[in-house]
Amino acid sequence: MTQSSTPESSQPGVGRRALPSFDLKLYGPFLALAALVVLGTLANPVFLSPGNIANVLTRTAFTGIIAIGATFVITAGAIDLSVGSLAALAAGVSIMTMNALSPELGTGVAVVVAGVLVAVLLSVAAGTFNGLLVTKGRIEAFIVTLGTMGIFRSLVTYLADGGTLSLASPIRTTYRPVYYGGLFGISYPIIAFAAVALVGALILYRTRFGRYCAAIGSNEEVARYSSIRVDRIKTLAFALQGLCVGIAVMIYVPRLGSASATTGLLWELEAIAAVIIGGTMLKGGYGRIWGTVVGAVMLALIDNILNLTGAVSVYLNGAIQGTIIIVAVLLQRSGAARR
Repeated sequence: MTQSSTPESSQPGVGRRALPSFDLKLYGPFLALAALVVLGTLANPVFLSPGNIANVLTRTAFTGIIAIGATFVITAGAIDLSVGSLAALAAGVSIMTMNALSPELGTGVAVVVAGVLVAVLLSVAAGTFNGLLVTKGRIEAFIVTLGTMGIFRSLVTYLADGGTLSLASPIRTTYRPVYYGGLFGISYPIIAFAAVALVGALILYRTRFGRYCAAIGSNEEVARYSSIRVDRIKTLAFALQGLCVGIAVMIYVPRLGSASATTGLLWELEAIAAVIIGGTMLKGGYGRIWGTVVGAVMLALIDNILNLTGAVSVYLNGAIQGTIIIVAVLLQRSGAARR
């Protein structure tokens, strides 16, 4: 008597190995970055020169650090439109503080440290204020930060009397190495950017706070039922965004030694674009720190390539960034619809 047997090939999962799926959301930004590097190299031989790459990465540090903070806010299902205006206000107040304290503290490191602390504390306080308005005031983050964006920008314009706040020359000499100096041939802004990205990745991927941000962004009500303190986590996310703004201001002020109503203009657009390009979902629930870093670098490379080739006017950079945001969100939605 013979026994019938089912061939292994006819049984699902037996005798055949599933092909690994390619995660476009995870690896797509890195592939796009590689394509940009190839395009830039073909467009202009100067593109890959160490000086040009160092300049691009250094200029990326400001918005890149802010974008890392924005990753937490967006992952938690919110958004912050006030970061550029807050950077201008923090820079202006920091400059005013250093100028005012220089007669007592001198023009050395002490007065610079005082100015940096004021910028960071003000930024964290402003971020916390945004978070409290969202959580305790029950106002949409878009509305809150749209309002504070106007408030912060108006305040720095008032403080500068419609002009520019300039750092005293002796203090500027002391402060300049923070932007123009470096360690082992790497500029301090790049080191700061890398350090913030590393810490941000550890927080988002390895702590409960990071997991709670994703849970809140996925479904806030379910997060509440899961005993997650939603209001506290959201407020902390905004405070972390403020901290990142303060760090960015710390390395931005010595670059020009001044602040005005145009300081940080459109930084919120660049930060949000970097986050979305990097694969973080605009609706929340999913965040990628390293994707954000790649997104920030990509935006800087696009700007650099356009400047090197002269193909498009630099005045259209904002339009290009806005288009990139729209396309990135469309790709995210089309990918979600296919799933």
